[in-house]
Amino acid sequence: MPWIVLVASAVLEAVWATALGESGGLAEPVPTLVFFTALIGSMLGLGWAAKHLPIGTAYAVWVGIGAALTVAYAMATGEEAVSVLKVVFLIGVIGAVIGLKLVSHGPEEREASE
Repeated sequence: MPWIVLVASAVLEAVWATALGESGGLAEPVPTLVFFTALIGSMLGLGWAAKHLPIGTAYAVWVGIGAALTVAYAMATGEEAVSVLKVVFLIGVIGAVIGLKLVSHGPEEREASE
């Protein structure tokens, strides 16, 4: 369950980062509301997951997924240019996140993933 919550909170990280970019410096009401709502949900999820997973792993996975989704969304919507190297590096980030999930860090993490 901690991994599911962590991934969901990472998705919310991408939502709040995107909404922040659309908010015009927190001047636009709807993106600003989305930003704060997603930010709170994202932080609560990360905080809860970090009680069950090592913080270094939890934070790295949270940031990696959130950053990769934010860039992927920006490229998909045309806000950011697409390049082969960007796609290769995004695949690398996702590969690193998967690697962190697969590496066992200790008994508390093994228990949390069961």
